[in-house]
Amino acid sequence: MFIKLTKDQQQLMISDIQYFFSQERDEEITEFAAERVLDFVKESLAPHFYNTAVLDVKHVVEQQFSSLEDEILTLERPIKR
Repeated sequence: MFIKLTKDQQQLMISDIQYFFSQERDEEITEFAAERVLDFVKESLAPHFYNTAVLDVKHVVEQQFSSLEDEILTLERPIKR
């Protein structure tokens, strides 16, 4: 996936993964193993979250556009014939 992380972001996520494994699974994993888990999440799971976020943004923009369109239409003046 096209996700670009800074070195600090990646290191923080790797630490979070190691902490998760330690707390939830009572399992110590190496930094390399945690990095592999992060790669899996980025490549396989992140696109699902990303696409859901894109759809959410699309709905918000559509609602805002509809509201803006309604407001603009209230500015119309009747034409006398």
